[in-house]
Amino acid sequence: MGSDMAGDSSTDPLVVRLLDADTWPAFARLVEANGGVWGGCWCMGFHVKVGKGRTSQQNRAEKEQRVREGSTHAALVFGGDECLGWCQFGSSAELPEIKSRRRYEKDLVALPDWRITCFFTGKGLRKRGVAHAALSGALAEIARQGGGTVEGYPEETDGRAVSGSFLHTGPMAVFENHGFTRTRPISPHRWVVTLAVASG
Repeated sequence: MGSDMAGDSSTDPLVVRLLDADTWPAFARLVEANGGVWGGCWCMGFHVKVGKGRTSQQNRAEKEQRVREGSTHAALVFGGDECLGWCQFGSSAELPEIKSRRRYEKDLVALPDWRITCFFTGKGLRKRGVAHAALSGALAEIARQGGGTVEGYPEETDGRAVSGSFLHTGPMAVFENHGFTRTRPISPHRWVVTLAVASG
């Protein structure tokens, strides 16, 4: 999905690589530089319930184990050898924890083949197209793995000033720019969006 490139990450072209044992150190550096991400989640919150009784260290250890087992997926965006951010994706079985679950399940017809659950871009690295590059990389890998129905759960800002933590599931514009369509709302500002991805 790309090759390693060295240099100044602010000028290097964005390159997407998958999260695996080789890219884990760069991913971990970015998470550690940002306080474990979302209060020490380590991008585990869609795999299991996080919060009370779970430490940041436990989330880190479980995330690394999943990476080594191949049971977690993310499209990492690099500038040079620095990981700038990512987009997490996976099957519904791999990522069973959904926000607004009651509303989500109320009108559920069938589970999707794939979920795009969360995005993160490091502090000081935003406004460079990281989320767009990450979603493109995730969709390319989904196509490579056979495609199928893909769901996302973005936040619609509607001109509101919204903090980054509210946008952890991604801004609506990023999904719509990649062809996703709104299926149904699951909270006042969050939607289920869907896209059919062909095998590629």
